[in-house]
Amino acid sequence: MTRRVLIADDNEHNREYARQVLTDCWAVSTAADGLEALALVTRERPDLVLLDLSMPGLNGWEVARRLKADPATAAIPLVACTAHAMSGDRERALATGFDGYLAKPYRPHDLIACVESFLGPAAPADGPGDEWNVDESRLHDSREGEP
Repeated sequence: MTRRVLIADDNEHNREYARQVLTDCWAVSTAADGLEALALVTRERPDLVLLDLSMPGLNGWEVARRLKADPATAAIPLVACTAHAMSGDRERALATGFDGYLAKPYRPHDLIACVESFLGPAAPADGPGDEWNVDESRLHDSREGEP
């Protein structure tokens, strides 16, 4: 059975980057904001959620608090993803209820290693190997669009 990952990020390019990296190995859903992320988690029950911390409206911090407070979603691992990697942010995220932390910008292998640490090893759909196909023409510095 294919494991499911939800990517919640208000920056379209960041969502697409992560989707492209992960889609060959996992079923990937995306959300453009915190409210959409909450609705998708409730409906789809993904195996892992990657949450941008700096989303307008309902930010990743509040999404994490709500998901961890709900017995139906509390066991779903959450990874904080942020370009605002300040001293103490990792510890604050873990104390808030996040199960992992990934600073942006990250490389494809960093994202894959992070997901594998929660969901176990995965190989590209066309077989094992080290090649991960990402359309680099659609990528940019993942810090763009972050306040």
